[in-house]
Amino acid sequence: MVDRMVFRLATKIALAAALTAIFLSVTIPDVSGQSQGRTYRVGVLLFSTPTADPNMPVFREALRAAGYVEGRNIAIEWRWGHGTTERFPEFADEVVRLNVDVILAANTAAGLAAQKATKTTQQFPCRCQYWPRFA
Repeated sequence: MVDRMVFRLATKIALAAALTAIFLSVTIPDVSGQSQGRTYRVGVLLFSTPTADPNMPVFREALRAAGYVEGRNIAIEWRWGHGTTERFPEFADEVVRLNVDVILAANTAAGLAAQKATKTTQQFPCRCQYWPRFA
């Protein structure tokens, strides 16, 4: 049962990474004219902690499969809630100031904070809600 839940959650993380990659390749103007050295920046707002979230390797692998390698052509600005949503507005404002290309918000609280922080900017918040089923 737990393996099934982890698989579904990992699948959703991979889907979020793929959607992020597609968004970067479709919406950033004149991508074909960009130099080889262009690094895209993604802000990621998460509820958990770096050590407690087993899906980050899946996220990185899905980005890598789409041609994005952290440190080469993509920079990920991780913001971890460490089990609380209280700092999401601060994190969202911070990644907006960092001028990221897209914000991936992993839950409703993070999505709402990102939406509020980007009202007057060109950044696009992408909310990914996880609903693991217990079967």
